[in-house]
Amino acid sequence: MGFATDAIHAGQEPDPATGAITVPVYQTSTYVQESLGRHKGFEYARTQNPTRLALEKNIAVLEKGFAGFAFSSGMASITTVMMLLKSGDHCIVTENVYGGTYRVFTRVFANLGLEFTFADTSGLENIRKAMKPNTRMVFIETPTNPLLSMTDLRLTANFCNDMNLLLVVDNTFMSPYFQKPLSLGADIVLHSSTKYLNGHSDGVGGVVVVANQDMAQKMAFLQNSAGAILAPLEAWLVLRGIKTLALRMEKHSDNAMKIAEYLVRVKKVKRVFYPGLPDYPQHDLARKQCSGFGGMISIDLGTPDKAREMVESVRIFALAESLGGVESLIGHPATMTHGSIPKESRQRMGLTDSIVRLSVGIEDVEDLIGDLSYALDRI
Repeated sequence: MGFATDAIHAGQEPDPATGAITVPVYQTSTYVQESLGRHKGFEYARTQNPTRLALEKNIAVLEKGFAGFAFSSGMASITTVMMLLKSGDHCIVTENVYGGTYRVFTRVFANLGLEFTFADTSGLENIRKAMKPNTRMVFIETPTNPLLSMTDLRLTANFCNDMNLLLVVDNTFMSPYFQKPLSLGADIVLHSSTKYLNGHSDGVGGVVVVANQDMAQKMAFLQNSAGAILAPLEAWLVLRGIKTLALRMEKHSDNAMKIAEYLVRVKKVKRVFYPGLPDYPQHDLARKQCSGFGGMISIDLGTPDKAREMVESVRIFALAESLGGVESLIGHPATMTHGSIPKESRQRMGLTDSIVRLSVGIEDVEDLIGDLSYALDRI
């Protein structure tokens, strides 16, 4: 089936009791058993829930994986995936990773005996240099948040396969509509479903999709044991959002492309980070690896004061954390999403205090450009 058809139908059979076309919210903590050892496939809601199961089947199909798992947040997804490692293991991580990921790796898992090296994974030679005898995993975010640097997933997957390493990819920015890491050789793909999958800024969650049965068994055990599962209502909200994912992603990307083309002509904007621009350093990789360029743009305004004036002057773009909703958001990564990363580390990777991040929504693009023009004129 095509993507839009799968988004609407995969894992979502009509309710057998009523024929309801929408999967119900099964708001229950337990299930009555017919007798000892006899039940209808559901025993306890931490282990199984029909609404969550529908979402897990749906996202597995969209990511072309073996099985999906839904969690209470994107960070819960990442945390559970890291439980595949043990004390003493080493993980190579994209250096421009989301601030929450950096925080949990360096301030939680490092205290439990895991070792991390943050590297510029856009070059395979950097991954090679970061290798250690105890390296067990490579954790990639592509495009990165917020500098939109890209990693060649096919090349990296081939390397990881040769070295017997797990390749984990955070696919939040692109969504499965524009990028399918498992099809490019990754072992695990994850998302903050709070973002594009949900798409309406009304629920928090995360998903993991794995490539094979062995990994599915491990993730099912960890999901049930650690228990950071997605609640039924939130699962229902993500299912609702995914039904329009194809339409929304096309509009996000179309709007972002037009806004990026406008921003490169504005003298007050020192640099525009957007893979869809023909002169973007990794434009060719983006075209090869993705079927679209997404709705995220970052811009460098030259000074922190100008960045502050920009984010405080918009009227349609909302100054807020998060991304991927139907409404446009604007943020200052250095003090918001990436505030937990030490300043010297941010500066080294080019994440300066003068950078502003845009999550381009699906409003009329003329209104969005007018809003940005108004704010830039006030600088």
